[in-house]
Amino acid sequence: MKIKAPIKFFSGRASNYLAEKITKSFGTELGKTSVLEFSDGEIQPYYLESVRGCIVFIVQSTFPPADNLMELLLLIDAAKRASAYKVVAVMPYLGYARQDRKDKPRCSIGAKLVADLLTAAGVDRVMTMDLHADQIQGFFNVPVDHLYASTLFVPYIKSLDLPDLVIAAPDMGGSKRANAYARFLNSQMVICYKVRKKANVIEEIRVIGEVENKDVVIVDDMIDTAGTICLAADLMKEQGARSIRVVASHPILSGPSYDRINKSSITEVMVTDTIPLGTKSEKIKILSVADLFADVINKVYKYKSISSNFIA
Repeated sequence: MKIKAPIKFFSGRASNYLAEKITKSFGTELGKTSVLEFSDGEIQPYYLESVRGCIVFIVQSTFPPADNLMELLLLIDAAKRASAYKVVAVMPYLGYARQDRKDKPRCSIGAKLVADLLTAAGVDRVMTMDLHADQIQGFFNVPVDHLYASTLFVPYIKSLDLPDLVIAAPDMGGSKRANAYARFLNSQMVICYKVRKKANVIEEIRVIGEVENKDVVIVDDMIDTAGTICLAADLMKEQGARSIRVVASHPILSGPSYDRINKSSITEVMVTDTIPLGTKSEKIKILSVADLFADVINKVYKYKSISSNFIA
């Protein structure tokens, strides 16, 4: 009878806080690594324990700076060179996912490049959550476990027991995600139509649908500068919405985002811990993805189906 390869967990420095929660939920301990930093900023991560013959899970979200992605690639390479049996990249937030197509002449497709880099480094499997576009899974030539934060958000929204719930898509691209939430919550849906002057700058926004006397929940995969959701929330408030909440998987929250959220008509923002919050806010509530990832990792390790972990 074939002996199953042992499992070991490691983490990049950017996601150590989350990796510790995942391993605790899984019922094991986080492996030890170290990073040698040269004076010019170059890094060399390495393992402080053997990984020979092991299935190695490396937890690292690749939000900025780019060193987070580079550190993950080097950890994958180091594990393969140390004779790991399999290497799985657990990337709760996959950076550069917004660059999933050529939307202008002579531009890069960053998501495809990241997929190629991970493959070249030697990854055998990728786990991630709420990709900016579902088709990014097809950029990889290895299995991708694409989890959804709706597994956490839908039960939370139900627990609020909102009397006149309406799900809102912040833009046309988010209508599929919002429709899935509306279907599971048996609620109506509205869509925000926006026109951008340039990246992160909104020229115009309109709400398609009825929000008067409704409890609106805006659903998105990420919040960056919070310009879109705050403009949409204020517009819905002007149109008579009773309350406006936001659920977003990845709290990038760059630039003036915190100030905008605190000054907006938004009642509450629900996010996950795929990215650590830079600043605390009374309006922001965090739901941890640790138990979900631990459960999926356990099922993948034991070759069990993970279908039950999907809601939307």
